[in-house]
Amino acid sequence: MYYGTPMGWGGFVVTTLGMTVFWSVLLTVVVLLVRRRDEHGGSALRILEERLARGEIDTDEFDRVRKTLRSR
Repeated sequence: MYYGTPMGWGGFVVTTLGMTVFWSVLLTVVVLLVRRRDEHGGSALRILEERLARGEIDTDEFDRVRKTLRSR
């Protein structure tokens, strides 16, 4: 009688490594897409907040520009 799989241990190792690589690549792509979206979506507001924190603009100008950014 035959017991086991036709691939043996080598097939098990290759399958495990292949799935590990697949999920690693998929997770990396998702993380990169999320980071890219955050960089482009909130960069103007983040720069505006940094300028306010450094004292380059006052709160009135901050509010005016923020309203303009949100209306786009």
